[in-house]
Amino acid sequence: MKLRPISNQVVIKKDKPEEKTKGGIIIPEVAQTKTASGEVRAVGPGWCRSNGVLEPMTVAPGDRVIFGKFDGYDVTIDGEDYHVTRLDAIQGVEEA
Repeated sequence: MKLRPISNQVVIKKDKPEEKTKGGIIIPEVAQTKTASGEVRAVGPGWCRSNGVLEPMTVAPGDRVIFGKFDGYDVTIDGEDYHVTRLDAIQGVEEA
């Protein structure tokens, strides 16, 4: 990937929305919900506290996360769609 996030930014490869129900019914694009989960692809170094101490990131590339749908923004890099958001917009990390 040709994007290096700065500060407390996280780059996420969003999961694709479901196009069919488990019963095989096709869901029209206008009815598909925007996904709010995906895999972390890159993270910034963290952020500096007011005392100058660097606070490290609590997620790492490869983590599966859920995040706020409307936090951050979408970007396309080399034909791939990603979501860039702040660390505090991530609401959970999927445990193995």
